[in-house]
Parts: sequence; structure tokens; C-alpha cells
Amino acid sequence: MMLKADAAQDDAGVAPLPAEAPRQPVVIDTNIILDIFVFADAAAKPIKKALEAGELDWIATQPMRDELARVLGYPQIAPRLAFYRLSADDVLASFDRHARLIDVADKARLTCQDPDDQKFIDLAVAGKTLLLSKDRHVLSMSKRLLAHGVRAQAAM
Repeated sequence: MMLKADAAQDDAGVAPLPAEAPRQPVVIDTNIILDIFVFADAAAKPIKKALEAGELDWIATQPMRDELARVLGYPQIAPRLAFYRLSADDVLASFDRHARLIDVADKARLTCQDPDDQKFIDLAVAGKTLLLSKDRHVLSMSKRLLAHGVRAQAAM
């Protein structure tokens, strides 16, 4: 008795692999990175889970990594690193494992009140990505960012 091949199978009777779902492009600011990799903030757990599952395409630039390295050296961060038995190198290794470094974006037509946050705005606008930030200056720009294809939010 010959079975009819299922339409979802190829000639060899093997079901094709599902097409890989496109990964959500995202820009993540330094405070959220700390929440994910240092503070183990409950609100950041869905972000960490999505990164580990490969669901997010986290794009970043070298200046963003440099800012993280600088912040990890702040005296108020050292006790938290020690509490979680982490080093700055551990956190930077997590950044390197999950982030995809790309070229610095051109200055966006939108300007953030905090110059330190501008690099995140610029990259998110250039890529029309999700922008994860808890920064009040960034979040206050949500409507203007949305007009440029960027959704800014504090959590997923």
C-alpha cells in the first residue's frame, strides 16, 4: 500500500524546515544592558530571554560598548558586580556575545536633550528599530521617534 505524500513534505517524504523567522532589530541603551547582565532586573528578563533565544538582532556601535565599559568602572557599580560575582569583563563578554557591532549612524534629525543618549537615537532611527531605554529623555521623545519608524519603550 502506497501512502500519498503530504503536501507539506518534499519528494523524499521529509517535511521542510520552517523558514527562519526574521529577528527583531533592537537598540539597547546602557541602563537596560546593566539591568539584563548585572542587576538581573525582573523587567529585563524577557529581553534577556529573547536575546538568548536569538529572537532579537541587537545592533550596537563601538561607542556604545565603550560607554558600557566606562559605566562598569563606576564606583557605585562595583558592589553590584561583586554581589553577582561578575567582572566588567564578564558583562562585556555578554555584550560581545549578543550584540552585533555596526558602523556609527549619521546624526538623526531628532536631537535628544542628553547628548550621551544621542548615539542610541541615531542608530535606532537609521535602522528603524525598537529602542529599549528607561531614560526619561529618550522616552519623552517616543511620539517623535515613532514618526521616524522607531518604537521606544522601557521593557518588552
